[in-house]
Amino acid sequence: MSANKPGDPTTLNRLYGRSVGKPLRKGQQALVETLLPRIAVPVEGPVTATRLFGDTRPLHFEIGFGGGEHLAGRADMLPDHGFIGAEPFLNGVAQALTHIDGDGGAHPPIGNIRIHHGDALEVLARIPDGALSFLYLLHPDPWPKARHAKRRMMNDGPLKLIAAKLKPGGEFRFGTDHPVYLRHALMVMRRHGAAFDWLCDKPADFQNRPSGWPETRYEAKARAQGHEIWYFRYRRR
Repeated sequence: MSANKPGDPTTLNRLYGRSVGKPLRKGQQALVETLLPRIAVPVEGPVTATRLFGDTRPLHFEIGFGGGEHLAGRADMLPDHGFIGAEPFLNGVAQALTHIDGDGGAHPPIGNIRIHHGDALEVLARIPDGALSFLYLLHPDPWPKARHAKRRMMNDGPLKLIAAKLKPGGEFRFGTDHPVYLRHALMVMRRHGAAFDWLCDKPADFQNRPSGWPETRYEAKARAQGHEIWYFRYRRR
């Protein structure tokens, strides 16, 4: 992202680790080659609902969608909304494409999702300010060592960008099962209190998964291992 101007909140170190894992299955590889090019976010220019979906529908953005369970679930719930998912890990993209394609015929294909295989902040920077109705950051890489804290997505630079892209009244949802990341995230969000209202009246509001928040495979695994999960909803002022 060398083209970014000094002071641009997207001028950051890379905020993710590896981008490729085990070899893809034959069906997944076929979807990467055929479906992904049809629903990929354009590599240049503004990223708008009109450009992606042909109308001015509400727009959602998910940073690092993992295997795509939440992304596909939300898009299926809200077929008249548009969803953008960004994920640098190829295996996650391939799994999301499987969901979008209808899980091998088990479900109807999902037509209101666009995918970016790569850096979420690069795409987010091209979305017009105030264009997003929802933005999701679920179980990001915690980078638990103190020397890696600057690589966490929950930091001042990305939060300024997130605030800019959400419309007034838009919602930022964040989830984690990592206590170190939790404390860090709360500290960062406190610094951005002028931009966000925390939608929380009691502990149950962040201890229980809200309705309309599909469970991810990672989340289910973490819970099975005895991890506590925390859910946060913030409204853009």
